Amino acid sequence: MKTKERSSENKICPLEVAVNSISGKWKVPIVWQINEGKKRPSEFLRGIAKVDRRVLNQQLKEMEQDGILTKVSFNELPPRVEYSLTELGEKLVTILWMLNDWGKLMIPAEED
Repeated sequence: MKTKERSSENKICPLEVAVNSISGKWKVPIVWQINEGKKRPSEFLRGIAKVDRRVLNQQLKEMEQDGILTKVSFNELPPRVEYSLTELGEKLVTILWMLNDWGKLMIPAEED
């Protein structure tokens, strides 16, 4: 009996993995910024209010590790890096648009 309990604990829930991959406070805004054409961390800092550079870099790194973003480093001075969405990241944008539409249903309609 304990073997069955242990095996069910080790199962991976795809929904949990997906939610964890975008669970950082700034991850969705970063994806939106990239989708709108911004590529550099300095652009993200200007486009997202109140985000700390250290936190931004950490969340960019996590999304790169999760396969949502790719990072290109240019060998020049001053150093320059640019981020772009991977195919997986593009699929996330599609899902976020659907989530945006669902969120509109959650907002009470204004009465005239």
